[in-house]
Amino acid sequence: MQAVILAAGSSTRTYPLTLTRPKPLLSAAGKTILEHNIREVEGLVDEIILIVGYRDRQVTDFIKTIGCRISAKISYIEQKERLGTGHAASLAEHLIKDRFILMGGDDFFSGSDIRRVMKHRYAVLAQEVSDPSRYGVFVTKGRKVKRIVEKPKRFVSNLANTGLYVLDIDIFPLLRNLKKSRRGEYEVTDAISELAKKENVVIEKVRDYWVPIGYPWDLLVANSRLLSGMKKSISGIVDKDAEIHGNLFLGSGSRILPGTYIEGNVSIGRNCTIGPDAYLKGPVSVGDRCRIRDAEISNSVLFDSVKCGRKAVIKDSVVGSNVSLGDLTAIVSSLPENETVLSAVKGKLVDTMLTEFGTVMADSSSTETGTVIYPGRKVWPGRKAARVVRKDIN
Repeated sequence: MQAVILAAGSSTRTYPLTLTRPKPLLSAAGKTILEHNIREVEGLVDEIILIVGYRDRQVTDFIKTIGCRISAKISYIEQKERLGTGHAASLAEHLIKDRFILMGGDDFFSGSDIRRVMKHRYAVLAQEVSDPSRYGVFVTKGRKVKRIVEKPKRFVSNLANTGLYVLDIDIFPLLRNLKKSRRGEYEVTDAISELAKKENVVIEKVRDYWVPIGYPWDLLVANSRLLSGMKKSISGIVDKDAEIHGNLFLGSGSRILPGTYIEGNVSIGRNCTIGPDAYLKGPVSVGDRCRIRDAEISNSVLFDSVKCGRKAVIKDSVVGSNVSLGDLTAIVSSLPENETVLSAVKGKLVDTMLTEFGTVMADSSSTETGTVIYPGRKVWPGRKAARVVRKDIN
């Protein structure tokens, strides 16, 4: 069996992180979305076909760094024009032999859920949701798909489409005959709705997890969920005068220095130096080659090569690669009276639905000594944050 992972699109809702990287290379719990999903389908498929496009070189370079640890064959197809998911899927036709998994490269999926979907010739993975108007949803008859409705204005179903399907070569004639949707794209969901008219397309509901990444703060949700299933593993060195209370994943070449206190679920990558006197309160994910001195990190995701100065306090935030946080940097993550935090997305304020959310710092950004960043603000790539960040930096 084969798997096709759609990893070609750009994402503006996850700016500023995706200004400098494709969305599948966003990270949580010590892995990119792409590597996580590859790991979840390993052993289930013989070949993984990646549909690449936006910043495709970064994807192929990343696969080279982990390629020796992937058992399945990896193939690439470039989607030169972004014409939608249906168009992207159709590009794999010449490589597909029979049945295959088709999945989005933007969300975190569970291998156990994928296995259940694979038991059927045609199947989709669905998640029950409280607000169906935010998703495409499956209209069903029993356990069979009747059609797919995108972001319904009135209630027709609460079964959200996760973007994971099991199909076979018979989907390709339907993909070739697609017409553009209202948003001017060829949608794979339209082909599946057509397939469901003549074949039994079975619904399987998520039992383990599906974590969609629509906005940067969704990485905090993914990080918490994935770290909760992490097993303790220490390949680096922990000083005898450091305290560990919780599940720690420590990569090779990393050191935990004296006076450091770690509690909860924490993942630390390779070749990091944590401490002395650092405090990490999980869920926290720290990438490779990070340096955290006498600082406090809680409920945050730090990508690779982050330097965190003394007495800095980083809460409920996502920090990109090669970011330098000056001494005494303070990220404020809560508002008075337990209000939910708003954050600007494409020029409009979006309710994060979180009462604690700090900042998103893009790659190669920085703060000066004593910088204060207020809830929901963002720092763009390569920018140095103002001493007090009260509005988005564009």
